[in-house]
Amino acid sequence: MANLPVLNDARILVIDDEPDLRTLYELTLLREGYRVETAGCVQEAREQLKQQRFDAIITDMRLPDGSGTDILAQLRAEQRAERCVVITAYGSAENAVESLKAGAFDYLSKPVDLKQFRAVVANALQGNVASPPVPARNTTLKTVAGNAIANAEISMAKMVGSSNVMAQVKDRIVKVARSMAPVLIRGESGTGKELVAGAIHANSHRSQGPWVPVNCSAIPENLLEAEFFGARKGAYTGASQDRIGFFQAAHGGTLFLDEIGDLPLAMQSKLLRAIQERSVRPLGALQEELVDVRIVSATHKDLAAEVQAGRFRQDLYYRLNVIDIYIPPLRERCEDLPALCQALLARIAAESGLPPPKLSAPALAQICTLPLPGNVRELENVLHRAMALSEGPVLELDTHALLTQPQPLQEGPEESSPAENPSTFFAPSPPPAAVPEPIPSDLQVHLDRIERDILVRTLRETRFNRTSAAQRLGISLRQIRYRMARLQIDAPNASDEPSDA
Repeated sequence: MANLPVLNDARILVIDDEPDLRTLYELTLLREGYRVETAGCVQEAREQLKQQRFDAIITDMRLPDGSGTDILAQLRAEQRAERCVVITAYGSAENAVESLKAGAFDYLSKPVDLKQFRAVVANALQGNVASPPVPARNTTLKTVAGNAIANAEISMAKMVGSSNVMAQVKDRIVKVARSMAPVLIRGESGTGKELVAGAIHANSHRSQGPWVPVNCSAIPENLLEAEFFGARKGAYTGASQDRIGFFQAAHGGTLFLDEIGDLPLAMQSKLLRAIQERSVRPLGALQEELVDVRIVSATHKDLAAEVQAGRFRQDLYYRLNVIDIYIPPLRERCEDLPALCQALLARIAAESGLPPPKLSAPALAQICTLPLPGNVRELENVLHRAMALSEGPVLELDTHALLTQPQPLQEGPEESSPAENPSTFFAPSPPPAAVPEPIPSDLQVHLDRIERDILVRTLRETRFNRTSAAQRLGISLRQIRYRMARLQIDAPNASDEPSDA
């Protein structure tokens, strides 16, 4: 046992201008076995940082000659590896959010709870202490570390795509995984927000802790508090035993709140307090319980607009949106479609016990023209349907199903005559009913002709401005360029800039 490394033999720098608090923090850390240095101001801290490296830094936000953000700025400028925990004044949510955005690993609010203090410091040191190598006979620790690395790699591999936008998303995941800062993931339905959240957890120091995903829109409103915070036996009718909530289940790990924008306002205020105080009180309990969780949330809604409309609390929005990750829809990353189709087909085939089929070039080209408002989820349905209906090793799309997609219902009053509704005199008249055309002998040529006619007409109406034409058709600029090249549309004086007219 004498050869095993001392895992808590870490160096910590404590920065606080109040001698009593500085001594309290120092004694608390010394009892945990850490080596501690102290400083009373920014200048003293900088002298300490010049002399040696630390495994963690704990600093007060307000200092006589500066602030904790000055320390964070220096660490970032010098690309130092120390994780920094910032101590903020009670109720100062703005300072806490500011410190997290500046690069702090975590924060604590005054008055500091020592139990929470020790837990936060332990989290900051986890995976950041340069300890001696683990002996070869200690296979348990080596297996745990190997599993963590493998899980991180698998989580990143699940996000298929090598486009620039996806490379930026993956790079951001690795960066934000290092801290405790809350993350808000935005994107349309079906873009893979839960995959991104899972990758953040798998690449963080909490990867060995629990991963608890929660769909906020699927929980009845009257059960929200019990589901989130737990309940004691007899707290409500039917509570025959104690039950833990999502926060307790995620203790030491990550709590993923999907569709956070669907929470009612009353629950939003309770969630905000739990995040700020890092404690919850189960229904029927007299005391609160400390919880150690990282919050990652996701939504397909525009939360800023929801705040303006009064449907989402502004203070909760700022707490959740410390770090923002936006996942682009498939129509903005068409270059990822071949690899994504291949990965989806491999998974579908494995579930069916069949060899993965090949996707024909015309089928892939047709997929690139689809708007796919449901993104990856809709693409998977298209490929599922194609596999079920295709014969042979080469996959062809179910063109009939693609041409007969349901259209959204038009809401509004029933049609009226011009005399009953004068405004109809100024509205464009509806097009005459189309006469059914004979079934084409070459479907792809027929579809290309229809698509080309629509593109040419739209380009003419927008004076061959590709940006305006793409917006009118609901596609990206890259897509309209691709289609113009494929269909050999030569636009005179084509421009990507909006017209002044």
